[in-house]
Amino acid sequence: MKTSIFFHVYRGEKFFIAESNDVSIITQALTLDELYENISEAVSLHFEDEVEGYIANPTIIANLEIPLVHA
Repeated sequence: MKTSIFFHVYRGEKFFIAESNDVSIITQALTLDELYENISEAVSLHFEDEVEGYIANPTIIANLEIPLVHA
């Protein structure tokens, strides 16, 4: 059984976007704090019903893409 879900987080034109690499979850928000809340809520809703291959409350792991800014 998988115990974690991975998200790729990046900055769009206006919003931060989080896409799961493992399950069909994508969410967005204006701030990283809001995005954290949205990811938590989306995972909770997704796992209300049993999802094959995962434990009931998987750990959320996110990697943040940071674009390089040249001076």
